[in-house]
Amino acid sequence: MITSLFPAPFTRLAQRLSLSAALSVVIMASVAMPAQAGKAVLNLGMSVEPTGLDPTIAAPVAIGQVTWQNVFEGLVSIDESGKVRPQLAKSWDVSPDGLTYTFKLQTGVKFHDGETFNSTTAKFALERARGKDSVNPQKRFFASIASIDTPDPETLVLHLSQSTGSLLYWLGWPASVMVGPKSAASDKTHPVGTGPFKFVNWAKGDKVELAKNEAYWNSQVSVKLDKVTFRFIADPQAQAAALKAGDVDAIPEFAAPELMSSFKDDPRLVTKIGNTELKVVAGMNNSRKPFDDKRVRQALMMAIDRQTVIDGAWSGLGTAIGSHYTPNDPGYQDMTGVLPYNPEKAKALLAEAGYPNGFTFTIKSPQMAYAPRSAQVMQAMFAEIGVTMNIEPTEFPAKWVQDVMKDRAYEMTIVAHAEPMDIDIYSRDPYYFNYKNPVFNDLVKKVQETTDPALQIKINEEAQKILAEDVPALYLFVMPKLGVWDKNLKGLWENEPIPSNVLTNVAWKE
Repeated sequence: MITSLFPAPFTRLAQRLSLSAALSVVIMASVAMPAQAGKAVLNLGMSVEPTGLDPTIAAPVAIGQVTWQNVFEGLVSIDESGKVRPQLAKSWDVSPDGLTYTFKLQTGVKFHDGETFNSTTAKFALERARGKDSVNPQKRFFASIASIDTPDPETLVLHLSQSTGSLLYWLGWPASVMVGPKSAASDKTHPVGTGPFKFVNWAKGDKVELAKNEAYWNSQVSVKLDKVTFRFIADPQAQAAALKAGDVDAIPEFAAPELMSSFKDDPRLVTKIGNTELKVVAGMNNSRKPFDDKRVRQALMMAIDRQTVIDGAWSGLGTAIGSHYTPNDPGYQDMTGVLPYNPEKAKALLAEAGYPNGFTFTIKSPQMAYAPRSAQVMQAMFAEIGVTMNIEPTEFPAKWVQDVMKDRAYEMTIVAHAEPMDIDIYSRDPYYFNYKNPVFNDLVKKVQETTDPALQIKINEEAQKILAEDVPALYLFVMPKLGVWDKNLKGLWENEPIPSNVLTNVAWKE
C-alpha cells in the first residue's frame, strides 16, 4: 500500500530495507515534499497580453484580467455569482426617485503609493471617467451623473440627471475602479490602486509581476499569495506544455478545447468547465448592402447550424444562442428557434431580397482560435446557399479595433463580446453594427428608467425577441470558461460573470 505510491526504483529500495527503515524513508519523503505547504507564489498563464494596465482608459478585457480586484478596486465589486458587493463603499442609499446615490466610504484606505482614498479621490476618479476629455471605454456608464458632492471624507453623493437602473452594477466593472490623482496619469504602465496586490514589473511580451500589499486596508481578507506572475502565452500547444511541465500553475482561460482531454491522466492537474459571458457573434455592417436588408441577415442566420459551429470551433463545448444574451443573465430567453437552421428557406429569402444567385463578401476574422475556426465552418454553410464568404485574417486588437470599431471598414466580422449584460450595445450610436431600431432603443432606455429587477427582466425579454428577429449580428454560441490548474490550488473562480482573474482568496492547500 505505501510503496505503491512511489515509482519503481523507490519501491525496490523500500523492499530491500527493513520495515523500520522503509517507514523512515517514507516519513522523510513526506517531510521533504509536503503538498504545497508554505507555498505563496503563483504563476498564472494568459493567452492575450494586455495593451496597458489601466482598465479605465482602454477596453481590452486582458487589462482587467490582470489588474481588476488585484491592483484596482471599485466603490463596489462583483462577486463570482455576478452579485454587487460593497467594497471601497461600505454602504449606500438610493433616493426614492432614483436620482441620488449616497455612499458611505471605508476609512483608513490608502493607495499603494501612500495617497489617501476618501470622497475627494473618489470624486476625482468619477470626474475623470465622465469628463469631456475622458477616454474611459465605458464613459456612458457615468453619463447620467450630473454632479458629485463630498460633504465629508467618508461621504460621496452622486446626483443623477435621470434614473439609471444599472448604475450600481456598472460601478463594479473594471472601467469604474478608483484611481488616485497623483498616480492616474501613469497607471497605464505602472498601476497604483488600493487592492491586495501591488504592481512590481511588466516585461512586455513576457510577464507582469505583482506582490502582496502588506498594508492592505481590508482586515477581513487574508491574502495568502506573496507573489503572482502573469505569463503571456499565445499558442495553445505552448500553454499545454507549460502546464504539464509545471512552468505555470494555472491557466484559468485555456485557449484550446480540443486539448482539454490531454490533461485527464495528469494527476497534478484538474480541469474546470464553467460559465462566461463570452458571446460569439458574427456582426454585420447593417448600413452596407446587402446587410442593410433584414431578409439577407435572416437568410444567413438560417444557413447556420449552430451546433456544427460549436463542434468545429470549440470541440462541442459551448451553448447555442439566438440573441445577445447568455443563460447566466436574468430573464434569458432561448431564441435559437426564431430563425433555426433551414438552408432551403434561406435560399428563398435571398431570392426574395434580390439575390437568387447569392453574393460575395469578406469577413474580418481576428486571430483568436474560435474566430477563424467558426468562420471556416460558416464559409462552408454559406456556400450551400450560394453565398461566397472570403476570410480575411485580422490582427487583434489593434488592427481589428481600427478597421471595425473605429472606421467601420468591414462587411462582417466575428468576435466574442465579453461584457456582461451588454444587450444595449445595439442601441449605441456610433457602434460597429450600424444598427438602428427606434423600438429597440426605447426598450434599452426603459430598462434604465426603473430600478425594479422584475420590470427590467420583462423589458429585456422583449429586447431579446427584437434582436433574434432583426439579426443585426449572427448569434452563434456562448463560450465556456475552460480552466486548467494545479489540483492543490484553491480559490480561483470557476465561473466568470466578468472577465477577471481575482486572486484575493487564492491559496495553496496546506
